[in-house]
Amino acid sequence: MERKIAKDLLSIGAVFFRPQEPFTWASGIKSPVYCDNRLTLTAPAVRTDVETGLAELVRRYYPEAEALMGTSTAGIAHAAITAHLLGMPMGYVRSGAKDHGRQNQIEGRLEPGEKVVVVEDLISTGGSVIEVVNVLRGAGAQVLGVVSIFTYGMQKGLDRLAAADVVNHSLTNFDVIAQVAAEEGYIRSDDIARLIAFRNNPSDESWIHQNEVKA
Repeated sequence: MERKIAKDLLSIGAVFFRPQEPFTWASGIKSPVYCDNRLTLTAPAVRTDVETGLAELVRRYYPEAEALMGTSTAGIAHAAITAHLLGMPMGYVRSGAKDHGRQNQIEGRLEPGEKVVVVEDLISTGGSVIEVVNVLRGAGAQVLGVVSIFTYGMQKGLDRLAAADVVNHSLTNFDVIAQVAAEEGYIRSDDIARLIAFRNNPSDESWIHQNEVKA
């Protein structure tokens, strides 16, 4: 599954590598990868692979799950479709409480003690998904864990998830996508080491000048 989803994401540009011309994140960090898993929603074949894959992760790792909760906003559609496939209730968690109406932060019915799984599209440092988990726990939910489409596997993210007692299972990951990208000709094989160096320490830009092609 990891390789299949990796090929899917690369084929539609949902994960796009550009080690020769790095992207700049809002934080100022130079990155060789651009991720937009929302594009899976506009590609029916890929969308089917992703949602059936997420449903399989829930069945395999969280068989006792009673509801799915999407992260706002990227995880909402994936949670809805996956919950439909599983015949399961779903809802989502806003980034903040509404300032009108019932001022909800959690949308959808959530019963105290209900066993839920969070659906996220992408995990990097883990901060946003942990916030969602904390909101759900604060509302009395029993959060079994997280399913996601893609994870970087950054150490900061792994440490944060472990400290928050949050388990994540992803359809694919940075290492697999980098390998498949090289095999499929999206990047050069000698770019893999540069990509892994970035993943291991995003704030260290020395990877940019590794293995540069000489004129």
